[in-house]
Amino acid sequence: MTDLHRLSIRELTEGLANAKFSARELTEHYLKRIEKIDAQVNAYVTVTAEQALAQADAADALRQAGGAGVLTGVPIAHKDIFCTQGIKTTAGSKMLDNFISPYDATVVAKGKTAGLVTLGKVNMDEFAMGSTSESSYFGATKNPWALDRVPGGSSGGSAAVVAADLAPFATGTDTGGSIRQPASFCGLTGLKPTYGRVSRFGMIAYASSLDQGGPMARSAEDCAYLMNVMAGHDAKDSTSVEKDVDDYVANLNGTSLKGLRIGIPKQYFNVAGLAADVKARVEESLKKLAEMGAILVEVDLNMTEAYVPTYYLIAPAEASSNLSRYDGVRYGYRCEDPKDILDLYKRSRSEGFGAEVQRRILIGTYALSAGYYDAYYVKAQKVRRLIQQDFLKAFESVDVIAAPSAPTTAYRIGANLSPVEMYLGDIYTIAVNLAGLPAINAPVGFDKDNLPVGLQLIGNYWSESQLLSVVHQYQQATDWHTKRAAIAEENA
Repeated sequence: MTDLHRLSIRELTEGLANAKFSARELTEHYLKRIEKIDAQVNAYVTVTAEQALAQADAADALRQAGGAGVLTGVPIAHKDIFCTQGIKTTAGSKMLDNFISPYDATVVAKGKTAGLVTLGKVNMDEFAMGSTSESSYFGATKNPWALDRVPGGSSGGSAAVVAADLAPFATGTDTGGSIRQPASFCGLTGLKPTYGRVSRFGMIAYASSLDQGGPMARSAEDCAYLMNVMAGHDAKDSTSVEKDVDDYVANLNGTSLKGLRIGIPKQYFNVAGLAADVKARVEESLKKLAEMGAILVEVDLNMTEAYVPTYYLIAPAEASSNLSRYDGVRYGYRCEDPKDILDLYKRSRSEGFGAEVQRRILIGTYALSAGYYDAYYVKAQKVRRLIQQDFLKAFESVDVIAAPSAPTTAYRIGANLSPVEMYLGDIYTIAVNLAGLPAINAPVGFDKDNLPVGLQLIGNYWSESQLLSVVHQYQQATDWHTKRAAIAEENA
């Protein structure tokens, strides 16, 4: 079969279960596509062909023996921020270019237990700091819809491999929109779960109170299959919450759209940088949901103007603390011939970190320094609580909140946005991380340049099933999630 890459996760599981193709044939198909197409996209940092084929053979043997699970033999790509035992884990940085992890992240280990076949590790903004995937030490990843455009970030490689059909689904992480924004830019579905729903153990830290792993795929149904693997309590992660996990696939039709109250924040649709095409597509998708029975309710989110300054104090402060471990002593990049310990620290860090990472470390260190800690960091944490309360008040009258995922479609590579312009592009996504809420991106059409547009739905705590269900039903009535970029149509 030459079109295995066009099958949904459900179709892949059925094909494997009914012996229409083997896990090895499926894995070989994807490896051939990667070999042929990835040079144009630059999505993979490491392709683990030998290991993938060994995992596929083991999956086939398990299936023959009658011990296979639902996803046994299905390939996956991991964002290069998840530690993988014996495989290079770089976080897109020169600092970790030589780092071979001695253990698996919990998300990776759960994938192995479920029988998933790891195709490789994919590109990302350095240490997940960015919205374009251009800050990677391994070069910019390109958007499969237009190779002169960015795929978004920081999970740009994860979005690009799925959009180019170089993996059926992928793991991503979201600290301020890093699953939802690239999903929007690449025409995919991407879910940022409630903080604490997915283990962060073995996920290289950017901002520990904001980071959360999640699935990226073509549809809500595909994401639900991966959420069934990723979600759940982990004793190794002190921020992981001990709470029953839903069967996300079984619950895909569990939320009725009849009478579902969708909150429309008037502040979100009056943002100065919101592109007309993006606004139009999002409004059309909301109209479609209303036709399907949902009720649109205007809500007030009065803290909108505080999102960006609050996030860009808290996230860099936590990054400053987390990245202090990269000192040239224990592991990672080490400068040559240091004169003394101070020279070792300074040169290892200045040579190992890129410009955006250095910028955020400096901002964070400043915000945490004596005399500024109370004025900036503590105040930002208080405002963060107000942002959370703003959402909780809105959820008293609505079930979900709708917004664009990003104010524009994909930027051109090399657009050289100023840091402030890039940060303002996160206006719709960062508050969700500050509040710890779940949110999902769904593709809802294209702009005049045929670039994908995304709708974001934000849920109350632990409402991942509801979000997946709403998007799944929308996707049963529309076909935006089935559209493919020209490069994805190339056969291996």
